Amino acid sequence: MFIDEVKIYVKAGDGGNGCMAFRREKFVPRGGPSGGDGGKGGDITMVASPHHNTLLHFRFNPEHKAERGVHGEGSQRTGREGKSIVLPVPVGTVVYDYETGEPLHDFSFLGDTFLVAKGGRGGRGNQHFATPTHQAPTEHEQGFAGEERRLRLELKLLADVGLVGFPNAGKSTLISRLSAARPKIADYPFTTLEPNLGVVRLRDDDTRTLVIADIPGIIEGAHEGKGLGLRFLKHVERTKLILHLVDISEGSHRDPVSDFRAILAELDTFSEEMLKKPMIVVATKIDAAQDPERLNSLRAEAEGQGMELFTISSVTGQGLQELKYALFERIRAEEPTLSPESGSAFRPWE
Repeated sequence: MFIDEVKIYVKAGDGGNGCMAFRREKFVPRGGPSGGDGGKGGDITMVASPHHNTLLHFRFNPEHKAERGVHGEGSQRTGREGKSIVLPVPVGTVVYDYETGEPLHDFSFLGDTFLVAKGGRGGRGNQHFATPTHQAPTEHEQGFAGEERRLRLELKLLADVGLVGFPNAGKSTLISRLSAARPKIADYPFTTLEPNLGVVRLRDDDTRTLVIADIPGIIEGAHEGKGLGLRFLKHVERTKLILHLVDISEGSHRDPVSDFRAILAELDTFSEEMLKKPMIVVATKIDAAQDPERLNSLRAEAEGQGMELFTISSVTGQGLQELKYALFERIRAEEPTLSPESGSAFRPWE
């Protein structure tokens, strides 16, 4: 089960109370106040973990409370700190304040940590309130309350390439041919009910890889909640490159140009930043295309938008290698890195 959005409640531990005590012992000439401080409450921290790829572990455990600090004791003994809690989340999780909608943190790399709720400070014992004119104070502090929050966690997949297109455009079949991912494939709409990630290797003897995400099919009106598109369009936001798949076979009974324009409209309506991303258009199922005019009209439309077009058949393998090289080339162009030694452009791809 793929869970990409949950609401949780977190409560850091309260601080322990300060103690009121006096020291009166035989053979001890200096007595007086000796109340110790309360211990600090436990914190709640989130950390990006490699062992989680969904938010499912929060679905049935939405409340998390850290331990409160132990109260102070006599003889100036400070109470023990409360035990803190560490909550693992997948890389790509964004934390929002549930009440205000304000984004609090974005976990963009493994090991990234965020203090989501701070434990309360322990109260001071009466030893801190002694003065030369007030040598037997009875004042002491209660522990301070720990922070509590209601949060919304949203997972946005981190991938280099995102596949978009109408249902049955061939997205799942393509990712199964390019990577080791094995999504469910069938000849009916919405076969893909949850995103799938696949790692694509340039060649078998090459270490260069990229991550590709298969997003459930988008239909017209997806930005209004129709179909499955609205729920998963957010996963395309993080990708560096969009691969727009269009079915040009006669069996689809759809117009390729109309499909192409409809998906672009949905992306633009969902977020203006979508159409600013690099995009490659892929005409799929070329092995079942009999009418060349369907391909020619799509090619003209793509070129008019300034986009490169590839033709492939995931069944026969036609055009897959050329497409794979183009993906690596475009990702390389989007991500030049710097050599730590010289500061010059360093391209590990070459």
